[in-house]
Amino acid sequence: MQILENNSIRLRALEPEDLKLLYKWENNSEIWEVSHCQKPFSLFVLKQYLETSHLDIYESKQLRLVIELKDNNTPIGLIDLFDFDPFHNRAGIGVLLHDKIHRQKGYASEALETLISYCFNSLQVHQLFCNITTCNQASIDLFESKNFEITGTKKQWIKSEKGWKDEHFLQLINSKK
Repeated sequence: MQILENNSIRLRALEPEDLKLLYKWENNSEIWEVSHCQKPFSLFVLKQYLETSHLDIYESKQLRLVIELKDNNTPIGLIDLFDFDPFHNRAGIGVLLHDKIHRQKGYASEALETLISYCFNSLQVHQLFCNITTCNQASIDLFESKNFEITGTKKQWIKSEKGWKDEHFLQLINSKK
């Protein structure tokens, strides 16, 4: 894999030493709505996941990378490709900066830009998509800043503690393909 980095961040593969960090992040119930998670993960399950994270994206249909700061190698979040479909050349993409102190600093933008470039230039993906609740304006703005377009809205798609939420479907087509 090519070096995936930008001005301030680096995207790197998961490592065994990420187990406790992954455990903390995956079990933060505040983000379950975004990650479509409904229950905590055990250390055992996450350890098994890490042991298979080396599988090729064509085999596992997903890729999870750690977003870390280049200047001090601090992990600050995750960026995922999911539902990778090599026949139709498309994949879903999601970004999570875990701690609020790292948000609104351009890190998610750099991570997204870096992964888009990797997807379009190395994986030869034709399109990327994401799903964002209509009330998550910061994420909508982030993806729209990278030329993702809202192409549909799924009504009452996400059940939350406060009721049903609509979810936008956004796409970015590789104009070079």
